[in-house]
Amino acid sequence: MSNDSTLLALHPDRLFSSDAAVIKIARELYESIKDLPIISPHGHTDPRWFNENENFGNATELFLKPDHYVFRMLYSQGIKLTDLGIPQHGEQGDLASSKAADPTKAWQLFADNYHLFAGTPSGYWLDSVFCDVFGFTEKLCSDNAQQYYQEITAQLATPEFKPHALMDRFNIEFIATTEGALDDLKHHRAIKDTPMAKRVVTSFRPDDVVDASREDFIDNVKKLGEITGKDTKTWQGYLEAIRVRRAYFITEGRATATDHGHPTALTADLSLADCESLFAKCLSGQSNEDEQELFRGQLLTELAGMSIEDGLVMQIHPGAHRNHNQPIFDFYGRDKGCDIPSQTEYVNALKPLLSKYGNHPDLNIILFTLDETTYSRELAPLAGHYPSLKLGPAWWFHDSPAGMLRFRQQTTETAGFYNTVGFNDDTRAFLSIPARHDVARRVDCRYLAELVTNHQIDIKTAHELAYQLTYGLVKKAYKLA
Repeated sequence: MSNDSTLLALHPDRLFSSDAAVIKIARELYESIKDLPIISPHGHTDPRWFNENENFGNATELFLKPDHYVFRMLYSQGIKLTDLGIPQHGEQGDLASSKAADPTKAWQLFADNYHLFAGTPSGYWLDSVFCDVFGFTEKLCSDNAQQYYQEITAQLATPEFKPHALMDRFNIEFIATTEGALDDLKHHRAIKDTPMAKRVVTSFRPDDVVDASREDFIDNVKKLGEITGKDTKTWQGYLEAIRVRRAYFITEGRATATDHGHPTALTADLSLADCESLFAKCLSGQSNEDEQELFRGQLLTELAGMSIEDGLVMQIHPGAHRNHNQPIFDFYGRDKGCDIPSQTEYVNALKPLLSKYGNHPDLNIILFTLDETTYSRELAPLAGHYPSLKLGPAWWFHDSPAGMLRFRQQTTETAGFYNTVGFNDDTRAFLSIPARHDVARRVDCRYLAELVTNHQIDIKTAHELAYQLTYGLVKKAYKLA
């Protein structure tokens, strides 16, 4: 490595505050929970990794291509996604495939701009992975970029870096991937009768057949009918087809949860006649934005009823303006770092669903937000009342040390700890999972330590809460206990 490189070292008391009294207690709490198994109940890792158990190809394929947290920052500074080797789609993508960026050049470009990640969660995660997983002692920079690339790529080729080995090394007890309603789950089916089946499951995400604003919605509903044998041209046949797919995800993918990435938290409880009319309008391709939004809202209520029937935990992830950069969407497709948080209202939006099902003992909803202004005003009071509702952790843009602390500070007094569900990493970047969970554990220990030093809770209670926030609550919430 270059002598000009900066030392890469992770301080043992990082994220524990700057107050000596808090640090002492946070350290004690952290030592008691830092080695607990990782439960990763929601994310976007590739199920192929766990089925085929093949080595990752190279540093660029592992760190750049799948992680929109990383390449959105680089793009914001004028770096072209083609120069980073980000996959394209459609005719343009096919034509460009033979001109894919050299992975070593893409990595060099990443290293040349690594300073952009200072102070960001991505920078923290990357430093943690480089230090703890690969053993680097100098920070990534232009001078050592190729040495980094060669060393990472060489280690990735070893048996110790196969996905199954990393699952054991990272102490990942359970991980859930996320697949669309039309997915055949071939990788989950392939591991169904293996030891990995208890550790890797799917989650049912029906946005592809629920969101009438999607360009492929009509085709997807047709495919839904074809693979289920149901008449999806009718409202009742369409709902029955979704039930069939949910059952398939439970039996073939061992799903314990669903996931819904709607633009807003709107729900509805329309009459049967209005549902039939609205569905026909959406299926005609002539629906407007308001009708598409109402349709999504009605489906959330319908899907909540299905969760009562089949027991799947319902995750709702509203508040993202998806694919804000239209040219990037047209050329590269979804999930390319172009999603932007939007203001989200919950109290009135969720009332139709909660009025119908919110008191049902068999409904379990985990609610997320990208609008932090709703924590104390809307979300904590809702979760602090409805037995069916729990709060998911700080998510996406707020999945950071400061974001996690804000979440605890603004929700705990009203919702308490036991109306939350621990942490989930929501990641596509497999090697970042232990770093992300470690951040959550450290921040929670800091917050608990502050309560102890303020004499709001005693140390025994803090130890129990540290365990619950790390391991107990997430297993209970996702029905893994």
